[in-house]
Amino acid sequence: MGAPRAYGERMNDISNREIRMDAIGVATSDLAAALAFYRLLGLSFPEGAEQLPHVEVELAGGIRLMFDPVEDAPGRGTGRIALAFHCGDAAGVDAAYDTVTAAGHHGESKPFDAPWGQRYAVAHDPDGNQIDLFA
Repeated sequence: MGAPRAYGERMNDISNREIRMDAIGVATSDLAAALAFYRLLGLSFPEGAEQLPHVEVELAGGIRLMFDPVEDAPGRGTGRIALAFHCGDAAGVDAAYDTVTAAGHHGESKPFDAPWGQRYAVAHDPDGNQIDLFA
């Protein structure tokens, strides 16, 4: 591993990469109820999706809306979303994570090679919302 880089160099690394908003994640304590609600608004989910560990649908413009059942989802009125940014490649995930944490934002999970095949990291925005960085 090379010598540490200056903050400006991290910014250059990230600005030279294509990062795009890719998905919005929703943590839900009742997946069946969440899917039923969004079906009322015209979204389509496969039959039996309520039994899956992860459900997603592509919205107009290519953004995905994703649902993940969790037992300890926060109560009503607290944040339950995660914004997911595709960072182009593994080095882009690392650079994006370095940039936001160097700027003082909370890094929840340092970049790692996830078992599902992505390079993945998690940070929080100033309001505590989860920001997923992946490639």
